[in-house]
Amino acid sequence: MCLSCEKGVRELQQTYKSIREQIIVRLGEFGQVMKEGGEDRIFAELVFCILTPQSRAKLCWAAVESLMSKDLLLKGGREEIVRELSGVRFKYRKAEYIIAAREEFIDNGELDIREKIIGLGVEERRDFLVRKVKGIGYKEASHFLRNVALSEDMAILDRHVLRSLRSLGVIEEIPRSLSRKRYLEIEEKMKDFAEEFCIPMSHLDLTLWYRETGEVFK
Repeated sequence: MCLSCEKGVRELQQTYKSIREQIIVRLGEFGQVMKEGGEDRIFAELVFCILTPQSRAKLCWAAVESLMSKDLLLKGGREEIVRELSGVRFKYRKAEYIIAAREEFIDNGELDIREKIIGLGVEERRDFLVRKVKGIGYKEASHFLRNVALSEDMAILDRHVLRSLRSLGVIEEIPRSLSRKRYLEIEEKMKDFAEEFCIPMSHLDLTLWYRETGEVFK
């Protein structure tokens, strides 16, 4: 490992130690979504993950909260949804994705996400979401599953995490695109790194995100 990578690892370990309790609290909150949340609350997390590509996470969650408060998450039309996506990039396309996702998970007039994914294996859940939900790739599917506590061992390979993995020597370069094969290869390297330095994967992701943004969020 190069000297700069060793320094980066030491700093990462120090950061993790300082925010570990915050991470535990946040992951506990994620766990309540699937245990106690209604279908609309679970769907809100899916919508958040649909919105996040190339957009700031806080703006995306603010948009989701606005949609929920105005009862548009499950009932809003395209133009109504678009009006609430202030600051979200590609908002017209993403509004269409939200409506398509809503239709995908409605059976007999009722939203039903929990039953459609809870019985699947972890990898099956991710593949199912990528296959069935427009606007959801492996990063977004992993993000959603982590945020509803259905996976603690998946990588959420956004630009923040990829930059950190490169600086730590986990990967040599940031790929221009991520096929399923390439995504899983990097995820495996991240798992090996997490195991070597005794940081759980779900904790590592939030620590890397914290290093880039200065907060433990979503």
